[in-house]
Amino acid sequence: MNSVNKLLQALGHNTILHYDKWTKEHEFTSGRKKWIGNILPYELLGRSVKKAVESIVTMCECEEFFHTFPENIESPNYGDKWGRLANYIEINERAIAEMHRNLTKNGLLSAIKILPAIPPSAKSWANCIILSQIFPNIYGDGYNKGPFEENSIYGIKLNTGYSGNIIDFEITDKISAEEQLIAFNDLAHFHGLKTGFRTVISADQIKTAYPDREEGFNWCNPEHQEIFINDHVKLINLGFECIFFDSAKHIGGYDCANYTGVGDLPEYGQMQYILNEIRARSGKTTLSFVGEKSSGDFDRYKNMGLTAGTAFIEPDDFQNVKQWAEKFKFSRDYAPGIEVSNDNNPGGSRYEDRLNKINNCLFAYEYPSDKLPSFMQMEDLFPLRYDTSTHHLMMTNPSYSTDGTPLSHWKNLFTTDDGRAYNRKAAELFVHALNL
Repeated sequence: MNSVNKLLQALGHNTILHYDKWTKEHEFTSGRKKWIGNILPYELLGRSVKKAVESIVTMCECEEFFHTFPENIESPNYGDKWGRLANYIEINERAIAEMHRNLTKNGLLSAIKILPAIPPSAKSWANCIILSQIFPNIYGDGYNKGPFEENSIYGIKLNTGYSGNIIDFEITDKISAEEQLIAFNDLAHFHGLKTGFRTVISADQIKTAYPDREEGFNWCNPEHQEIFINDHVKLINLGFECIFFDSAKHIGGYDCANYTGVGDLPEYGQMQYILNEIRARSGKTTLSFVGEKSSGDFDRYKNMGLTAGTAFIEPDDFQNVKQWAEKFKFSRDYAPGIEVSNDNNPGGSRYEDRLNKINNCLFAYEYPSDKLPSFMQMEDLFPLRYDTSTHHLMMTNPSYSTDGTPLSHWKNLFTTDDGRAYNRKAAELFVHALNL
């Protein structure tokens, strides 16, 4: 039995799927590419996982309805260098997890529910979902706190499995944590998306767990380095094809005057070795390694083994982006990218400015094969409430529920009528882009 069907059964559903009329009523179409738009996130998050699966199958690009989820789903094939052109869309699945009073759980199930509203990949380039959290965070994993109490995703534990914010541990007797991650990846791939996850490399933001103790991470400790590599290879072997490295610009002590992480970073040659080992041990030639702000000295990052960087080119100027796309059109292994927003976004940007940046990410080139990689956040598709921001939700984990239920949290986390109108306008941009 495939992992999706196993997940459905573990959640108490049967595996027979039905055509979803609600999906067809909210569907956006670009050629044969389909997704849900003109919505508010709670309309999807309040549905069951089975409804999410039925929604994804209803929008199948093959235009065939599968009454049970098919076996042997493969990742969309854009060649080994797909990451050089991709749009990376980060989903903070902890923020959209189920908030039950002070508990935070089942973020991966929420990510599955939101998948139908993520535009699939275009003809010429891939869209890739980046999950903000996979590993347990150091303080308060599985719990939400007040809106100004630190509970950072940027502090992680290795060698101890996966986060209680993300995995449904109430059903692991029926479907393991690893199989839940495989189910997410299979559904994302079926919907036409690549997948990846964020990781941190600042030593003082990592703990190494053992059965009887925890240790602070040390890049000079060969055992710690081996644990780092193996934990990331395990995730690649579950279907992820991209890793986003926080603070990658500063690896090897580069430009550390602007380094805001905590603790030592790997040396340049050490990071080359780590990336090569992840590729070699996973046996995958399609991996994309994206570095935060890894731009400026482009050869430095290309030779390190990265595929794309972020935040180099001013995203507001269409002609400037197009000129840089022209400059890098012959660079097929690595290119600097543009951002609609990043994980440090403080909020407050105008909807018109975000839509303009999305437009430039999707269209600022002469030919689709010249396109630069881009990076955006969940908020760039589904605007957050006005008193929070992407960065705030990375650093803290508040529940916005007024009655202790997940649905109330989902309704209050995002904006309402203007958020729906924004989501429609963003979807309309993707309508024009996905057929290119």
